[in-house]
Amino acid sequence: MEILKVSSKSNPNKVAGAIAGVLSKDNQVELQAIGAGAVNQAVKACAIASRFLKERGVEIYVIPGFVEILINNETRTGITLKIVAGKREEVETQEVTESEA
Repeated sequence: MEILKVSSKSNPNKVAGAIAGVLSKDNQVELQAIGAGAVNQAVKACAIASRFLKERGVEIYVIPGFVEILINNETRTGITLKIVAGKREEVETQEVTESEA
């Protein structure tokens, strides 16, 4: 799975484009962000990518978590956003199957 690192200075539109680019090759990508500003930019990028990909019939799901990252021999805790993509038809079929169970 490809990992995209997001900083507080990252452009959310460009990160969203990178998300869409990775998801065109693979069905998942991970964003990593350390600090409130970086997490803010990462979440904005997810929202922009979601809107863009929805127009193409692709739904994305974001799974948040924590990640330990070693920077200059110091362990920092960051946020990871795992993004998984699927076609809208697949998601709707899965929802119907789950509600029938």
